[in-house]
Amino acid sequence: MRFKIAFLKNQDWILSVTVGGLIFLGLLTIHSVASAFFNFQLAWIAIGIVVAFAVANVDLRPLAAHRWFIYGTYLLSIFLLFVTRVIGSPIRQAKSWLVLGPIHFQTSEFAKLALIIILAYFFARGHIGVARIKNIFISFIFLAAPAFFIFLQPDLGATIIIFAIWVGFLFVSGIPWRRLIAGLIIFTILGALAWNFALAEYQKKRVVGFLNPSNDPLGINYSVIQSKIAVGSAGLFGKGYGQGTQAQLGFLPESHSDFIFSAFVEEWGIVGGIVIVFIFSLLLIRIAVIGLKSANNFFRFICLGAVIMFLVQFVLNTGSALGLLPVTGVTFPFFSYGGSSFLINMLLIGIIQSIAIRSTFLRHIHYEE
Repeated sequence: MRFKIAFLKNQDWILSVTVGGLIFLGLLTIHSVASAFFNFQLAWIAIGIVVAFAVANVDLRPLAAHRWFIYGTYLLSIFLLFVTRVIGSPIRQAKSWLVLGPIHFQTSEFAKLALIIILAYFFARGHIGVARIKNIFISFIFLAAPAFFIFLQPDLGATIIIFAIWVGFLFVSGIPWRRLIAGLIIFTILGALAWNFALAEYQKKRVVGFLNPSNDPLGINYSVIQSKIAVGSAGLFGKGYGQGTQAQLGFLPESHSDFIFSAFVEEWGIVGGIVIVFIFSLLLIRIAVIGLKSANNFFRFICLGAVIMFLVQFVLNTGSALGLLPVTGVTFPFFSYGGSSFLINMLLIGIIQSIAIRSTFLRHIHYEE
């Protein structure tokens, strides 16, 4: 009872407000540029908030001590990826979705969360010996299984994200630079092999289009060109709500998801873009602070994984919108339209909020004693 009374007081309000701010601005933009998706997004937001609140109320410390929970979550994610490979429905040239009536669930989103959980468990228990080849290899196996299925879908953006999560864990755990560099060289070679034998043709065209922006302006580079026009024509304060010509007239594709940042900047200007980046940066900083304040290494690594995942998604989304990176179809966390990605992100926020609440509550108990 004592904890339940202190729940609202002890939750991390900066975390809640920054997530809420991104959700609100995303809804505002979706209502403006793609109103047909507005009610769907409202429904996902309602579900996501309930999930986050429910998870935040759970004391996760006993679960973190049970291997069956950690490995069960990971194996479930592999199973879902396998099922998607067998019976998944192709959407936008990728077989990444399980379709259950009106619900489309992208199983790679759950795989990201499962990978964060199992790597956090592994590195929290054995980070002192991470420099050993054996430990690096075991952690790579955890990465390789989901990466294999996701790459086959093919979903290059999700593959990049889970690879970045693994590298981030290695880096923070103190892997020697020489081994990190050697690993990057190996993966560069593997990347060259993937280019020749594994990447889909449309993925190659996106990379070629990125390297040659003037190539095929009505085809592969069309979306990026329209996105840069939207941003470049925005000015300091934008064209106003509902007045963005590129998005409103249909020139900017996927203005509610892949290119929502460009649609927002077109209406609210460079100042609006800076506000979004500031809110998102504050969110990442807050998650990092919550992790550092936790006395549990497992929860510290969970927060680390969340920061890496959200940051890489942000970089890939805004980078492609500005023409700085190839288009990978990655959403802007909490801001873009999306069902499964938003739900998993909110589940992760619920976990982080649970960590923050219990850390704060325990400090208050210790202080009172």
